Amino acid sequence: MAPQRRVALIGVPGLQWSDLDETRTPNLWRLAAEGASASLSTRAVPPPDRGITCPTAGWLTVSAGQRAGTQGKGCPAPPTPQQTGQGATVPSWQALSAHQSETGYAAQLGTLGQLVADSGGKVAAIGPGAALAAADKSGNIARYAPTLDVLGDLTPYNLIVLDAADLANAWAAQPHDEYGVPTPLSTAARQAAVTQADQQIGALISRLPADTTVLLAGISDVTPNAHLHVAIATGPSPDGRPYPHGHLTATSTRQDALVAITDLTATTIQLLGLPAAREVVGRPWQPGGPAPATASETVTELADGDLASQVLREVRGPFFAVLVTVQLLFYAFAALALRRRRTPRPSPPPANGTTAQPANAKHLDALHAHAHPEVLQSGGANGGGAHDTDAQPANANGGAQDDLGAAAAHGTEDTQEDMGAAAAHGAEGTQDDMGAAAHGAGEEHASTSKLLRSVQVVAVISGAIAVSTFLAQLVPWWTLPVPMLSVILTILAIAGLITAVAFAGPWRAHVLGPLTTVAAITSLALLIDVMTGSKLQVNAVTGYEPVTGGRFYGFSNIAFAIYATGTVLGLAGIAQWLLGRGVSRVVVVTLCALYGGFAVFADGWPSWGADFGGVPAFVVGLAVFLMLLSGKRVSLLRLVVVGLAGAAIVGALSVVDWLRPETQRTHLGNFVQQIIDGQAWTVIARKFGAMIGVTVGNWSLTLLSLVALAFLFLVLARPSRWGAAALGLAYQQAPAFRAGLFGALTCAFVGFLMNDSGIAIPAMALTVAVPLTLAACVRALQLATPTPPAQRSERAAPRRAEA
Repeated sequence: MAPQRRVALIGVPGLQWSDLDETRTPNLWRLAAEGASASLSTRAVPPPDRGITCPTAGWLTVSAGQRAGTQGKGCPAPPTPQQTGQGATVPSWQALSAHQSETGYAAQLGTLGQLVADSGGKVAAIGPGAALAAADKSGNIARYAPTLDVLGDLTPYNLIVLDAADLANAWAAQPHDEYGVPTPLSTAARQAAVTQADQQIGALISRLPADTTVLLAGISDVTPNAHLHVAIATGPSPDGRPYPHGHLTATSTRQDALVAITDLTATTIQLLGLPAAREVVGRPWQPGGPAPATASETVTELADGDLASQVLREVRGPFFAVLVTVQLLFYAFAALALRRRRTPRPSPPPANGTTAQPANAKHLDALHAHAHPEVLQSGGANGGGAHDTDAQPANANGGAQDDLGAAAAHGTEDTQEDMGAAAAHGAEGTQDDMGAAAHGAGEEHASTSKLLRSVQVVAVISGAIAVSTFLAQLVPWWTLPVPMLSVILTILAIAGLITAVAFAGPWRAHVLGPLTTVAAITSLALLIDVMTGSKLQVNAVTGYEPVTGGRFYGFSNIAFAIYATGTVLGLAGIAQWLLGRGVSRVVVVTLCALYGGFAVFADGWPSWGADFGGVPAFVVGLAVFLMLLSGKRVSLLRLVVVGLAGAAIVGALSVVDWLRPETQRTHLGNFVQQIIDGQAWTVIARKFGAMIGVTVGNWSLTLLSLVALAFLFLVLARPSRWGAAALGLAYQQAPAFRAGLFGALTCAFVGFLMNDSGIAIPAMALTVAVPLTLAACVRALQLATPTPPAQRSERAAPRRAEA
């Protein structure tokens, strides 16, 4: 059955909202005032080494309804059709079609034109670019005209495609850079080209039948950098009523005033009353939220969206460079601070004139834990109390050499007794002299160290940075004079507020108090955001870039890493608090499983997180946390079973999504369809290649991950020259923390293996987990070393046998 409706698809390669002007572009201005509008993400297959969409690639993407591109570097012009009577054929069409299988998207060129032709509809194309969009799968166009004047009467045609190529032609005439991409147009040349395009658009609209729907799109870039472009719909909508003045949206983006180039194909098909094609990945444009009342306000608002995307492109790279650099410097600073805490220093003699001795011999346990590893397990819940008898070496008089090298410095190899155990059990042992008789010995106590307090505060701020990058979208930082400085200050200010909350209440005294506060805020903020449309992730420095068009809604891979880490660590802190108040372990594990299960559901549910690769990783990490929290052993068999359960969950969610109408599916349901169509391996191969590319190419995030892990396990966990054994103390004082940290790290590792963002997932997870772990460790040290009294206890003083 032939289509009964008419659609005029007008492509203006390179048209941006900032190009519109009431005087210079009156026709475009009128369309913006009357119709529904949005920013258009035109991401297709970019040329090598350039993240832009060339005009030819944009037109081919409209033809296929899937991302398409061209061979070679640079931006080749659309081929001039070879006319045969009133029709024409696109040269090299077979080569263009064959190339799409090499792009990773396998676009089917000619999908749009073939659908109209098969239904008995008539298609007319005006201009070379329009011929690419309107051609059938053989590269033929039934009616082609190089200009509008040649086409004549427009009434017979169901689909009219116009290539208003003035901007693209002016750009192509510019000198090319080393990548074969033209250099930018001057302001005057750009304005002149837009004016000419506006005249073409006005001429076409004046000749269209009254019942024609007009879809206008800036289908590509004509700059060396990618932009958001113009999208306008006027005339009858799919339900027959005119598109109202307001914003456009689509289920492909789920964002008000934001649509994608592949949606243009799907919208045209729907308006013509044709059945949806599986080859088309876009979704039809729909009326969205209200737009400003006037065209001027609408244009300004949408131009601001492109400004935000441009500023994001400029600041994202430097921001991550600053983030990585600051994190690395902070880890080095924290390591030095922990070492300084362990460095012996002279202490004033007590009032009675006797030789000063260490006020709390328990510190020596940490200093000598390499010789007596059992000491790490001997502390009380609050860092006080006697050591267990079975934690002592077999021969208390045969101690090991001092790790600090003090004995070597004095030319002796004296033995030392574990003083905490000796004092607790009343034993008398030998002690290494360490030169105490000559100059005394002392230690800076963590409980009174201002340096360590500063480390703790900075660590909490650092752990809050990740979620603050999303909360910063509540402030229009991109409109401020110095965007890079503005985004950094905005993020730091929000992280500072979160830190103030972390230290504001009585929870600050607990080992996991600040950690739990920051982690809970992280989890809840991202959970609420994803349940309300992922607004905070759009144009965030760690979120979505609408210009690149990867994802527009749900959890991005980086957001997932931050969300999952915050959730697991937050549950660990809450679990420890509940256990400390006498709540049954079974009840605590159940409560953690309930919230954790809901968090996983929110991550994978198509209407919220729509995260395919994150769900199995989240399930495995959460299961490791719950098993350790309940006291069960984590075995390989259990991990395999849990992993299969995670895969089953995401599979079930995908099938549920696939059962919905095709126009409402997310990429979860689309993947099920791709499996049915035999295209799944193409998607998997593309994502695996992206994962390898990110991991190998992004050396800064790889370095950050390695240093963070080294700091965690060599500085905090191991009692070595640079370590303080603080992680062991934190585990002793808050046993649930061990379960949470292992669960979070497991989730990050599995997420690294299953997502195309590669090393970015563990890097961002560690950016949350390691600083917060450091804050907990510092607090554990503070609680384990209470401030000594002015008068040192005689009983605690080491005693040496008479010669």
